Amino acid sequence: MMKDIALIYMGGTFGCVGDPLAPMSADLFIPKLEQLLTDQPFIQYYCAPVIKDSSACTATDWLELVQFIQNLQSEQQIQHFVIIHGTDTLSYASAVLAHFMGNSAHIVLTGSQYPLLNAEGDAQREFSDAMDNLSFALASVTQCNAGVYLAFHQQLIHAQTALKQHTTELNAFTGLDAHIAIQANQQSHQVTADDIAKALDFNCMSLMMQPIDLVQQFNNLKNILAYPPHFLFLQGFGTGNLAVNPEIVDFINQLYAKGCISVLTTQVPFGATDQRYAIAEWVHDCKILLNESYGHADLYAKALKMYLQYDTVEQWHAHWYD
Repeated sequence: MMKDIALIYMGGTFGCVGDPLAPMSADLFIPKLEQLLTDQPFIQYYCAPVIKDSSACTATDWLELVQFIQNLQSEQQIQHFVIIHGTDTLSYASAVLAHFMGNSAHIVLTGSQYPLLNAEGDAQREFSDAMDNLSFALASVTQCNAGVYLAFHQQLIHAQTALKQHTTELNAFTGLDAHIAIQANQQSHQVTADDIAKALDFNCMSLMMQPIDLVQQFNNLKNILAYPPHFLFLQGFGTGNLAVNPEIVDFINQLYAKGCISVLTTQVPFGATDQRYAIAEWVHDCKILLNESYGHADLYAKALKMYLQYDTVEQWHAHWYD
């Protein structure tokens, strides 16, 4: 028996028209999408709570999406979801949904590098990956195990591991294949209005460290002390190697005292941090955490969830490796 699929439209290049490209109103776009998918009667069409260019999306937008999905689960008993999302922050959206939905539903996100419709908006675009990606996502969502995935260019990958690897090519995303078992979050988190309100204040910062003199490195860092974020991601080199001096170690401890937790990660797209080198000995002597996530978007999603679950820097530090 075919299963009902909730197709949720959240904007992005997929639904753009004109020259230059601009979003078509969802009220106009979704009926056109329905006309192109008349052979799939089990789809139920929905507008996401927020429809915007994905480069403008933030944690609150993705939490509202999670809440919307969870409401459809409880009210409509739908368990299969395909989400159309812009590609700019598609990896972030994928990671947030993975952390907050766990394996409580079958969810596939997708998008496109080119619009579905032509400039006039009255027919399919002659050259586009939109329908191919959407058809693949719809076919995948009823076949995959419960969890959150990204479907793009005939690849189905674990959402937590998604990384946008090219700005314009059709093969835009990479990550771990959905058939590979990973250490994924399996527990869902029921998103509340309080979570969404609290997320408005969520603040994290990522610094890609450069190979400069340590004095200059410290001068760049100390400016953060005046207005520290909740989480500071320090992107080191290689397996997370980062040269420091006593001033930088003290800076990290001062941030902790001000309610900011520092996380040591790497600039390298794939592979975990590794503390086997002597240069990493300093991490044992200060209040810094190590990144065990699958990538930067996954790290962002983990920090967001930690921020919503716990209220103090001490709790974030204590529960980071749970």
